[in-house]
Amino acid sequence: MTYIRLVFAIVALALLGTAASAGDPPVARTADSAITPVDRNPKRHEAFLKRIKEGPVGLLFLGDSIMDAFPGRGKDTWAKFAPYNPADFGISAERTEDVLWRITNGELDGIDPKAVVIMIGTNNIGHFADEKVEWAAAGIKKIVDTVREKLPKTKVLLLGVFPRSVTKDDVLRKKVAAINDIIKDYAQPPGVTYLDIGPKFLDEQGTLSKDIMPDALHPNAKGYGIWYDAMWPVLEKLLK
Repeated sequence: MTYIRLVFAIVALALLGTAASAGDPPVARTADSAITPVDRNPKRHEAFLKRIKEGPVGLLFLGDSIMDAFPGRGKDTWAKFAPYNPADFGISAERTEDVLWRITNGELDGIDPKAVVIMIGTNNIGHFADEKVEWAAAGIKKIVDTVREKLPKTKVLLLGVFPRSVTKDDVLRKKVAAINDIIKDYAQPPGVTYLDIGPKFLDEQGTLSKDIMPDALHPNAKGYGIWYDAMWPVLEKLLK
């Protein structure tokens, strides 16, 4: 009986611990959160390092799931980059701090791309209601600065964060606009070019169509085509 009671006590304590963990409030974001590197996806990171060893990278893409899905969901459009030896270093669900860790731990080493396309930040505000747009913007700036420091000959194309949510009055849509209003000033031609193609995804009322982004966040094949058409005239010049 003593043994059975002991087992029950251990199980009860374990359950209490699990419940406590599940009920713990999320860690509050601070001004340092978006600029402090975090190693979130070591396996994908290792895959990117392997890609670097496999051959030249003439055009690099850095970002989150929107960038990550480009070669798959937008494969016909992605194929147009083939002559430039592209590499997609986007990872789903990542935020600025995650990209910062990756680019300070090897993903910019041993490469000499003509251009780097950067778009990141939507998950900073999408994952955390308490994330200030200024914090997300600061994370983006640190990424740009790090790329410029490590790849001084490479041209940077900083994209405005894509619009999200169906209507223009949505809170997250407004936060995206506020981030872009800050990061547009990071442009320092010819080294850093800023481009906001967000309006290309919207109708005259500012509505984001499911025909372009079915979940009001991630582009489908048509959306990636719109992206390419809007970006290419600028990117092509940077690749020369």
